[in-house]
Amino acid sequence: MATMSSPGIGSNLDVKSIVSQLVALERQPLEKLKIKASEVQTKISVFGQIKSLVSSLSDAVSKLSSVTGWNGVSASSSDASAVTVSAIGGTQSTSFNVEVLGLAKAQSSYTMPLLPVGGAIGEGTLRLEIGQYAGAVFTPGSGTPVDLTISATDTVADIASKINGANAGVTATVLSDASGDRLLLSGKNTGLAAGFKLSVTSDTDGDPADALGLSRLINGSVTNQAATNATATINGIGVSSATNVFASSVSGVTFTAVKETTAPVTLTIAKDISAVKKNIEDFVKAYNEINGVLNEATKYDQATKTGGLLQGDATTLSLQNALRAAVQSMSTGSSMFNRLSDIGVSALRGGNLELDSTKLGKALDNMDEVKALFSSTTPGNAEGIAVRLKGLTKTLLASDGYFKSKDDNLKRALDNNAKDQVRVNEKASRVEAALNRRYSALDVQLSSLNSLNTYLTQQITQWNKTTS
Repeated sequence: MATMSSPGIGSNLDVKSIVSQLVALERQPLEKLKIKASEVQTKISVFGQIKSLVSSLSDAVSKLSSVTGWNGVSASSSDASAVTVSAIGGTQSTSFNVEVLGLAKAQSSYTMPLLPVGGAIGEGTLRLEIGQYAGAVFTPGSGTPVDLTISATDTVADIASKINGANAGVTATVLSDASGDRLLLSGKNTGLAAGFKLSVTSDTDGDPADALGLSRLINGSVTNQAATNATATINGIGVSSATNVFASSVSGVTFTAVKETTAPVTLTIAKDISAVKKNIEDFVKAYNEINGVLNEATKYDQATKTGGLLQGDATTLSLQNALRAAVQSMSTGSSMFNRLSDIGVSALRGGNLELDSTKLGKALDNMDEVKALFSSTTPGNAEGIAVRLKGLTKTLLASDGYFKSKDDNLKRALDNNAKDQVRVNEKASRVEAALNRRYSALDVQLSSLNSLNTYLTQQITQWNKTTS
C-alpha cells in the first residue's frame, strides 16, 4: 500500500525552509548572469543604433563623394505664369529668352445635326485615321486605320460609344437639341501629326459621299479647330513642339509654354548652391549624431564614479577615433581648401562638428574647390574627405565588417549566458532533489528511533507496575 510522506515530520525540523535556503544559495549565480544578460542585450541595442547612424552618415557622405551630389542646378523663369522651366543635374549655367507664339492644340470637329433625335443613322463602315493636314489635304500617319462597323439600328450615341471604345486617338460626344443630334469629335493628343479624319468607306446606298444613309454623318462636317504644334522662339530662333512641353530644344532644359506671350520671358539655369549647402549640413548632422551616442556610451562620470555602457571597450574607442581622424584629416585635392575648417566646418571639444554658415557660403563661391575637398578620388593625401569617410563606413557596414563581428560576439555571449543559466538551474534542481532524499531518509530513521523509544518507555512503565 502506498504511503505519503512530508519531510520534517519524523525529525520535527523545518525541512522545507532548510532545503529552500540551500537551493537559493545554489541559484545565487543566476542574479549575476541575468544582470550580465541584460547588459549584453543593451549593448546589442546600442550597437544597432550606432550601426543605423553610421548608415545614415554613409548616405550623407555619398552625396558629397559622388558627381551627382554636386550637379544640382536651379531653374527659374521671369514669368512662370507664361513659361515654366526645369533642368537636369549637370546642366551648364545659362540664360535665354523665350517668346511663346502659339500653344499646341488638338483637332476638334462636329457633324451637321441629324434628325430624328435618337434615330438610326444607317448601316455601313466608318474609318478613323490619325495623320496631318496640309490645308485641306490629309496625309495619314504610320498608324493603322480603325474601321467601325455600324448597324442599321445604331444611333449617333451608339456611334459615339463605338468610337470611344475603339481607342483610336479620338473621343466622341453627342450634342442633342431641337435641330437634331450632332457628333462632337476631339483628338486625344495635340500637335500637327495628331490630326484625324472620319470617313465612310461603305454604306447601304452604295455612295459613301452623298447625304443619305450613314454618309449623312460626315457630309457637311466642320473642323472648328485644327491640330497644331506649339511654336516659340529661343533668342529669336523659331522652335516647335507637338505638346506645350519643349524637352529637347535646349540641352538639359525643359520648358513648358503656359500661354502666349507679349514680351520675352527670361529662363535662367544656375548652380544650385542651396542643395550643396544642405548636403554639407546633413553630413555635419549625421556625424554629430554618431559622435553624441559614442560619447555617451564611452564616458566616465567622475562625480558618480560610473562609466558608460561601452566605457573602456577598445573596439568602440577605435571606431570613434577612426571617425574623428577622417573628419579632421587633410586633403590636397583642392588648391584652396585642405581641411573642413577651411570652409567653416570646425571640430569642437568632444568631437562634434560646428558649421559656420557664413564662411561656408563664401567658400561655395568656389564650388569646384569645395567639391575637390570632399570628392577628389586621387589616391593618397589628395583623396577627398567624403571619399575617405565613404570608404570607412563601407568597411564598417560590410557583411564581414565591424558591426557584424560585434553583433556575432555579443550574440554568442548572450547564448553562452543562457546556457550558464540553464546549468545553474539544473544543478540547483539536482541539489534540491538530493537534499529532499537525504532528509526523507533522516525522517525515516528518526521516526524509527522515536517508535523504539516509545516502545521501550511503555515496557519500562509496565515492568515498574508489575514489580511494585
